[in-house]
Amino acid sequence: MASIATLGLLIAAPLQAADGPTAQDLVNDAGSTGDVLTYGMGPQAQRFSPLAKVNADNVKSMVPAFAASLGGEKQRGQESQPLVYDGTIYVTGSYSRLYAFDSHTGEKKWEYDARLPDGIMPCCDVVNRGAAIMGDKVLFATLDAHLVALNRHTGKVVWNKAIADYQAGYSATAAPLIVRNMVITGNSGGEFGAVGAIQARNVDTGELIWERPVIEGHMGMLNGKPNGITGKTNASWQGDLWKTGGGATWLGGTYDPDTNLIFFGTGNPAPWNSHLRPGDNLYTASTLALDPDTGVIKWHYQTTPHDGWDFDGVNEFIPFDATMAGKPMKLGAKADRNGYFYVIDRTNGHLMGASKFVMETTWANGINLKTGRPNFVDANRPGPPNGSEKGTSVFSSPSFLGGKNWMPMAYSKDTGLFYVPSNDWGMDIWNEPIAYKKGAAYLGAGFTIRPVAPDHIGALRAMDPKTGKIVWEYKNKAPLWGGVLTTAGNLVFTGTPEGYLKAFDAKTGTELWKFNTGSGVVGSPITWEQDGEQYVAVMSGWGGAVPLWGGEVAKTFKDISQGGALWVFKLPKS
Repeated sequence: MASIATLGLLIAAPLQAADGPTAQDLVNDAGSTGDVLTYGMGPQAQRFSPLAKVNADNVKSMVPAFAASLGGEKQRGQESQPLVYDGTIYVTGSYSRLYAFDSHTGEKKWEYDARLPDGIMPCCDVVNRGAAIMGDKVLFATLDAHLVALNRHTGKVVWNKAIADYQAGYSATAAPLIVRNMVITGNSGGEFGAVGAIQARNVDTGELIWERPVIEGHMGMLNGKPNGITGKTNASWQGDLWKTGGGATWLGGTYDPDTNLIFFGTGNPAPWNSHLRPGDNLYTASTLALDPDTGVIKWHYQTTPHDGWDFDGVNEFIPFDATMAGKPMKLGAKADRNGYFYVIDRTNGHLMGASKFVMETTWANGINLKTGRPNFVDANRPGPPNGSEKGTSVFSSPSFLGGKNWMPMAYSKDTGLFYVPSNDWGMDIWNEPIAYKKGAAYLGAGFTIRPVAPDHIGALRAMDPKTGKIVWEYKNKAPLWGGVLTTAGNLVFTGTPEGYLKAFDAKTGTELWKFNTGSGVVGSPITWEQDGEQYVAVMSGWGGAVPLWGGEVAKTFKDISQGGALWVFKLPKS
């Protein structure tokens, strides 16, 4: 029988399978410290590492190991999370590029640049959030709504499939999710009336296995045959509005092996002008639990029924286990764009708790725990247009960019806390007349974003899911727009637009270390073990939705330099 020390080395050692990572390797990713095989560092995307060689006592000594430039003039926002396997770091870049770097030296092994058509219509910068890996393939989505599989050794195309029509406003930016032999993706484009959908394709061939549109009235497909209408036609949509109802699934999903469910969030209904679409508008602004083999929706929870503020519900749903009211439970947590932190029974979708995690939520006075619905403040809904004139403007908080936007939070099994990259800001918002036109923006609203606090916009907050209380917070002048990593070394890592990657004490929030990468950090950090040392990596490159949609807030940070580089850190050898 192997000794405990030997078993530890086996766990830490990189996988050596000749054909590459298997489906079971992906399921086990959260506990395998020698690689990073999934977006979220495990299918449940808790972004927790059991590594502790870098810890709260020694992180102050961490230094750069190397930096690898993406090169060229294609900078903009770098929101990617790297993957690490067999001595290679795979990372996506802006404008739908994918790179393979040597994980020891940073030397570029290969680069793939998607041939994007001129007519792409990304709503929120030309970002890409990451890739997936399985076997001999690395896969990612592109801005023209394609899914591409490359040979992980050479970067050569294995297959390339269109998942939607980019000329109708569809695009794709999320990291794919792999479950068994399926690669599962969503789509972007809700601001163009594009209908959100989730697709599962064969990893080896790219052929479609199932598709589930997320707006009521649309037909699902399974193995080329109809598989039932989503919801019930016209149950929560009037007339033909469901045909262009939005609900884009633009952030991807998580998978829970314990319940065999995948969880996807859905975006805003279209148009933003809620007076044009009475009803709850299912299944927009929701979390959906689906059967990964059929795409059938098992349960849903809608965070913002009849959304009138662009409070997408796409934010990641992270499975975790905890004892509540004396009972061990399978739960999931979500820090929603609308400013509330939700804890849900992941087996059935029942709400267990909801608490505010931002300074103010003017649109609602809390969440009714019995019904699960918000206590709406009717006066805070923007008024309907009067003929060709815009409707009454209201000040609403948080802004449509959200109490938390796309940037993923992390959950520590050690502290039992979620670490939420949040923002405190509000907006003046009003409704305008609008009609749908294929490929044109479908908003029906105008807005101006402004801060709600004199000293900060961004705030990294540690949330206790059992109590809904904020345990600690770190305030940042600029908005926080990057993901979070937490480790068994009592550390929390995240980046700032000012260019810093920072490390905090996971229990107290004390800032322990920072390094300026030369451009804003809006990527998601990772950590892994290599040659007996622990490494930390993050993408640097300012961009994303804030510079494009932030208005007066964006002008405040207009001088942040753009960039495109992978930074890798470790402790110096003694």
